[in-house]
Amino acid sequence: MSKSRTQYVCQECGAESAQLFGKCPFCGSWNSMVEQVTPSSTSTAASRPAASAIAVGTPPKAVASLTLPQISDHPQARLPSGYGELDRVLGGGIVPGSLVLIGGDPGIGKSTLLLQVANQVARQQRVLYVCAEESGQQVKLRSQRLGVGQPQDDHTDPPDLYLLPEIDLEAILAELTSLKPQVAVIDSIQAIYYRALNSAPGSVSQVRECTTALMQLAKRQNISLFIVGHVTKDGAIAGPKVLEHLVDTVLYFEGDRFASHRLLRAVKNRFGATHEIGIFEMVDRGLAEVLNPSALFLGTRQEAVPGTCTIVACEGTRPLVIELQALVSPTSYPSPRRSATGIEYSRLLQILAVLEKRVGIPLSKLDAYVASSGGLTVGEPAADLGVAIAVAASFRDRVVDPNTVLIGEVGLGGQVRPISQMEIRLKEAAKLGFQRAIVPKGTTVPKLDLEVIPVGRVVDAIATALLPNDSAAIATPEPDA
Repeated sequence: MSKSRTQYVCQECGAESAQLFGKCPFCGSWNSMVEQVTPSSTSTAASRPAASAIAVGTPPKAVASLTLPQISDHPQARLPSGYGELDRVLGGGIVPGSLVLIGGDPGIGKSTLLLQVANQVARQQRVLYVCAEESGQQVKLRSQRLGVGQPQDDHTDPPDLYLLPEIDLEAILAELTSLKPQVAVIDSIQAIYYRALNSAPGSVSQVRECTTALMQLAKRQNISLFIVGHVTKDGAIAGPKVLEHLVDTVLYFEGDRFASHRLLRAVKNRFGATHEIGIFEMVDRGLAEVLNPSALFLGTRQEAVPGTCTIVACEGTRPLVIELQALVSPTSYPSPRRSATGIEYSRLLQILAVLEKRVGIPLSKLDAYVASSGGLTVGEPAADLGVAIAVAASFRDRVVDPNTVLIGEVGLGGQVRPISQMEIRLKEAAKLGFQRAIVPKGTTVPKLDLEVIPVGRVVDAIATALLPNDSAAIATPEPDA
């Protein structure tokens, strides 16, 4: 007789337990254990052969292994998505038969981006858009606002784009098998359910089984599959971690809800690099590519503002000229405040300690705030020199030369260390009209229309970066300021 058993599944890591715990014993997350009832049949278990019987029975048919030269080559051209920023993050385009998972905060533009990409790809290939969270009428209203589904001119056909408002996994698999599209979009995986499971849509078992079934069909029929995934309050993809292991590429769509630009970042990519980013801007007709991202994060460098300087950061192979702002002010509390927006907090604390120990600026009694223009997160050490000079300039209320860029890593001894990809950074600065660049000593400098000043210590960089009449004042700070 068929029986059912109750188990508790962690919604964060997918661990199973026969007992309910307030804290998952495997991943340590609180209140993540959810009850799940699964059917089990004693007759099925009894009819299943034991492992010992399989071991001593007839061996299965052997499959011959091959060396790499024996495997035949089947080169497949990547499909252009119609957006160079997305192709850059994917590694050159959409790989046939690949699974791409896109996550992001609610309302960040995941569905908008994929609907626009589906429209561009559908001009050359057949595309199926599975809208599991919206009805067909709702998607059509959004498509009319975005201009999706319309021919480019009177001499072209409309895009070969199909919509499927469905949440049943079996119906979606049947339509994929029947339609045979080259590209398919699943929006979203948390809304799809498999009827054979008793758990609710979005649970660990549902997400795992649905993704596995879609992956097997996509690999078998060579369908490029885009999957939208919800994120938790911590910003991670909701559902089991195995979801990210199943797919080929994991992309995060990021952005400040109060700003118009959006960043598409790869954290896993089996067919390309994981350090590239794509930059979009939200306009009235959807998402548009940002052709000159440096202008977006540069701010107003012609204005003489104390505590402001310019750096050149690299995201993958793309140089970005970014404006850094610092504010140092006396504190009325026993412990001064430290705030970092777009800069790693621990890195800021390290730079403040170097400035106090090696340069002599008494920052232990002052509040310090550092932010990057545009909200872009700069995680590489090449921004250290810019942070240090911006803080020092704000301490003395001085102005950094607006035509100077700062590139270098700050060591604990107060030295300025070399960084990688210096040539492309300097070329980007010269292209935008900067006249000087302060770089670490010993750096190989290409021939450019740009004055390059090598420095070996932070104190030398501070004196060089400021206007000539202010350099002496910065070199000898007053301890009672």
